[in-house]
Amino acid sequence: MTNDRPAFPGPWLGGISLILGPALMLTGALLRWGVPFFFPHQLVAYESRPGVMAAAYAVFLAGVIALWPGVSMVAARIGETRPGWAVWGGALVMTGLFARAFHGGVNTFAFALVDSAGTGAATRAVADYYAYPEWVVSSLSLSIMLGWIVLAIGGLLSHTLRPWQVAALALPSGLMIGVLKGTDWLTVVELAGLAIAFVPLGVAELRRAGSPARKTTAPLVVLVIAASVILGRLG
Repeated sequence: MTNDRPAFPGPWLGGISLILGPALMLTGALLRWGVPFFFPHQLVAYESRPGVMAAAYAVFLAGVIALWPGVSMVAARIGETRPGWAVWGGALVMTGLFARAFHGGVNTFAFALVDSAGTGAATRAVADYYAYPEWVVSSLSLSIMLGWIVLAIGGLLSHTLRPWQVAALALPSGLMIGVLKGTDWLTVVELAGLAIAFVPLGVAELRRAGSPARKTTAPLVVLVIAASVILGRLG
């Protein structure tokens, strides 16, 4: 690893992101395995198994959020030799992650509607959303689908990724978009592709990284996480 690489996101944040993000997304998807794919069935499943379904969508959303430092790192590596592919690939993938995070918020609100108004009301609300979607995030579908392919090609041309990682990284381009989408075998294959492409990069990055200052870093991380949880619960 050369010394002139950007300090942000850094090897530890980037490496952990490349491992944790795909793992959380795949875990969340597997937790809702067996439920029919589309939103009416997802809401019925939440009504009967609220803990499992809420955890499935929360873990998936956590993976989406955790992934951005890793994507930034991969784009930076590509940009060392292929800046155009890095800019377009990184920008498109990051935009797609924002869209998926928005969908995660709608999912959470839909589950809250089940709790407060019943499954029928929640189903009607989500159906109305699909009939008249807001235009900002709904316009990002191309970014969600195309971003992984552009980033994968950049990884190939820059030799940041090996050919098998390139093929694996292109798979998430087919991951279904929208509110309350379930899990089928294609979902598992696509998310497994993301893990196959990114986890080895994350492991290699952590192995090359120097040891963090444990006396200061660990307490700071614990403090930030605790404060975030407490403030979040207080609203």
